[in-house]
Amino acid sequence: MNKGKYDFRQKKNELSNQIIHFQIIFYKRLLQILIAIQNNSITNKNTEHLKQISRFLVSVGQAISCTTLLAYLAYNYIPLNWLSLPIWVIYAFITGTTATGIWVLGHECSHFAFSDTKWLNDALGFMLHQALLVPYFSLQHSHAIHHAKTNHLYEGETHTPVIIGSKVGKIYQKMKDILGEECFTCIQIFNIAVLGWPLYFLIGVSGGSARGFTSHLIVPNKLLPKKMLLKTTISNLGMCLVIYYLYKWYLATSFAEVMALYIGPYLVVNMWLTIITSMQHNDLDIPHYDELAWTWLKGNLCTIDRNYPLWINAQHFDTGTTHVLHHLFSELPHYNAREANIYLKKVLGDLYHQDTNKLWISLYQTASLVGVQHQGNGVWKFVRT
Repeated sequence: MNKGKYDFRQKKNELSNQIIHFQIIFYKRLLQILIAIQNNSITNKNTEHLKQISRFLVSVGQAISCTTLLAYLAYNYIPLNWLSLPIWVIYAFITGTTATGIWVLGHECSHFAFSDTKWLNDALGFMLHQALLVPYFSLQHSHAIHHAKTNHLYEGETHTPVIIGSKVGKIYQKMKDILGEECFTCIQIFNIAVLGWPLYFLIGVSGGSARGFTSHLIVPNKLLPKKMLLKTTISNLGMCLVIYYLYKWYLATSFAEVMALYIGPYLVVNMWLTIITSMQHNDLDIPHYDELAWTWLKGNLCTIDRNYPLWINAQHFDTGTTHVLHHLFSELPHYNAREANIYLKKVLGDLYHQDTNKLWISLYQTASLVGVQHQGNGVWKFVRT
């Protein structure tokens, strides 16, 4: 019995030493990236504040003007009838994909990538996100936890994987066995793309199991502490104001017009939000860690850049193709991401994860996976079942 305890402690100490060694190596490598970025004048610190703000606002203007132009063209040239439904679906996809760029820029504001002045970031981010019915301050807080606990099996936030053999894992596996892989995968894609966002921000579905029930609308809970009461209230009031204006729009025109011009693209924005977040951290080759093996660096390196179509990647300001970089340097603005990504790839080498498959193939492959299985020493990976 004593010998068993001794062996366990020895194994744990060896594992701790490996983790420390891993961290030392990679912090040195990340320092090399920072030096390279600074030498090439692409960080916020080496850019004049006014130039930084102006460049970011150009992107904001681009995203808003393109979204508004598409809505204007649809309002004036697409008939509002059932025969035109296929055209309205296409409009919703294109406009929602474009409007996702607005969400991305609001998200960057929550990381303080817009300005060196905190309140300017929050002011712009609040306006951009609330227009899309996103509770800015609540999401800012939960997203900070996502970055702080990336790919932690229990304490991670958003799209934490199911454990094979758990109660939920057994239900998922039974569904896959009965329905078949194709049907199961389609249901999973529907859950991610359509139900994922509302279920997450309303009741915390796919959030960290260590926190249990959570909500972005209620304070306090295990996600939002009491100190978030004022900011959460402001976010909720902002959403109520947008809903009120949508209601007034409906009274002045019709539900069909609101549905066609706003709600359709809004659903596509939500689709991209959950697809991006889910696919950047879940893959057959990407591990998750429990408390025995997880560190901030290891967790954030468990991010994968996906192969988005060029026009979609442009509308999303490269968020899906430079996501590894974003998790290591979250305050870096989008207009510096491509150049910084060059240095990141060189420094990380084989530890940089990139998927070259077409996005739709990657989405299918990821959605077909049931959950993760323990590989030993605190490492959990997806397995095909």
